[in-house]
Amino acid sequence: MKRLIEKGLMFGGLIEVSSPALIERYNRALKHLTGKTTGLADFHIDLSGYSPEVGDELGDHQYLNANGCNRQFILLSTEQKRAPLLNIAFSTARPILKSFIETNESELFALTARDAVAGELANSVFEISRPARLFDIRKIVIEADTTQSHVADARKLGEKIDLFRTRQDAWWDDVLIAEMIGLAKHTGDVTRNPITLKRMEFDHGDFWTSHFGGSYVFHTVEKPFVITPQPGVFAADDRVTAKVIGSDQPNAIARAFEQNGLVEPIVKARNVDAAAILRQKMDFILIDAAATLEIDMAGATRNDLRAVARRLGAELPDAFLGLGDLLRWVEGGGTWPRITSEHPAYFYTLRAAPGADRDLVNMLLAELAPLDVRQLFICHKELFYKLYRSWSDPRRQYVADFLAREYQVDKAGTRTALFGAEPGMDDVSPPITPDAPRDIIRRVGPWGAVRS
Repeated sequence: MKRLIEKGLMFGGLIEVSSPALIERYNRALKHLTGKTTGLADFHIDLSGYSPEVGDELGDHQYLNANGCNRQFILLSTEQKRAPLLNIAFSTARPILKSFIETNESELFALTARDAVAGELANSVFEISRPARLFDIRKIVIEADTTQSHVADARKLGEKIDLFRTRQDAWWDDVLIAEMIGLAKHTGDVTRNPITLKRMEFDHGDFWTSHFGGSYVFHTVEKPFVITPQPGVFAADDRVTAKVIGSDQPNAIARAFEQNGLVEPIVKARNVDAAAILRQKMDFILIDAAATLEIDMAGATRNDLRAVARRLGAELPDAFLGLGDLLRWVEGGGTWPRITSEHPAYFYTLRAAPGADRDLVNMLLAELAPLDVRQLFICHKELFYKLYRSWSDPRRQYVADFLAREYQVDKAGTRTALFGAEPGMDDVSPPITPDAPRDIIRRVGPWGAVRS
């Protein structure tokens, strides 16, 4: 993993904590939330304030995420909004935390100038021992304050000021005046510099969770479904009413995608270079094939990959051949290919349709088409790191060099080119041409009938 760290592909963007003042604030917040402290002289934190070094020291990498729900957080700086979120239990945690920081940025900037802000992504579920608990999480409320309760005390002071202004005998209430003076010494003048954090509540939409082997829960779509490697566990819970699909059931997954309008063919997507994307996916599949043959592909060019393709000949992977057929159609020299949900290339030909679930669907597609290491790294880093550990060293070198060269230099541009604009864009896509393929898509889905 050292190679990824050196290239900024792992733990990149973490915030360094090395000054004694910040470490003291962090320890106050850590003590407040968990009853623990760190003795480290420097460490790094993610979006939520979690530190891999502190996790190692404490022997507990879930010290801010007990039971995998109601994640706690420590904010030392608003710059944490740019950091990644590690040890994710729910895919919804990062956008919620980032939104909270951005919405309260000026207030948090003032508060973190004097103290750490500690809080929690609170819901009514405190443990997830059975799948139905996942469906009980409906709302996420952000609860946050400094370790010295500046926000709560400012709220109390504001209430006492209002009382003082409205009560006729308030001038003679020595107790009320003394309480106001005591609170003002702690909070400052809240009439001129209000100290408050907006109460934020979020609907818990569709999500991925690390629970039950890594499961995708689509409970807000027209026909709710769950995709999980442990379908038996979900099916045994009689409170789960959504359709349960195993991760190894491509036909059922494709059917759920089609019924809920969650995906679109890459060749139909607007403003993309479909040919370039398909070629790159084919390259990644060849890299996997080369690794199987123990061919050193470090620094390999596309010509080198073509040589691998020639060497494989009739042994070329079906996924590669399917994408090749589609590429020929895109470039105008082939016939419309029939790629059903049973074909190994099927999920490589898709991307998420525009909408609120775009990132979640792309995450699922990355898992269903794991040889596309670029999409895997962008959309599902937890799985990328897990698979990376099992690769040969030459393959690790090729992938690390490629990502550093092709993705790190323009992350936003690459994401837009592959997946489109951020959720919220117009959902209407232009029709695919020519007319015959467009009619096929309208009748039976992206590439052919989805078999039940």
